[in-house]
Amino acid sequence: MQKTEVSLPELKLLGLSCRTSLNHEMSPSSAKIPGMLQKYFGSQSPEKIPHRLKPGVTYCVYTNYESDYTGEYDYFVGEVVNSFEKTPEGFSQLTIPSQHYVKITAGPGKMPEICIQAWQEEVWAASPEMLGGKRNYLADFEVYDERATDPQNTILDIYVGINH
Repeated sequence: MQKTEVSLPELKLLGLSCRTSLNHEMSPSSAKIPGMLQKYFGSQSPEKIPHRLKPGVTYCVYTNYESDYTGEYDYFVGEVVNSFEKTPEGFSQLTIPSQHYVKITAGPGKMPEICIQAWQEEVWAASPEMLGGKRNYLADFEVYDERATDPQNTILDIYVGINH
């Protein structure tokens, strides 16, 4: 896995969201993320998003943290847009402020194992020094682009917000 520090401007996204926690996601009976992803892709949600900047590039965002990664947070799946105009009914708007990140490139590997392994080993188990900074818990996200079309051989980028 490769790590680099980057700064990104504000991002506007449209998609679907729910409230969950790591504890909920550890159990198949209470996990909400798989259902959100199924709803998002199963109902062709990406095609319904107006003003898409990068069609087909999916952002999975963790934000509005109650405390840290062990508390509740909002999970959001969607795409970057240049405007919230004409937001379809049932869709959520999310603005991620400009911030500094540690970008972790994970893979290639099988989904969801490659993603889970990256979070466990490279983020949750890492000290601020190992990570590249102290986490700010504003917004963290995964980016799935053309490198993630094969679920057996996925490469993804994880952006972890840090104080700089």
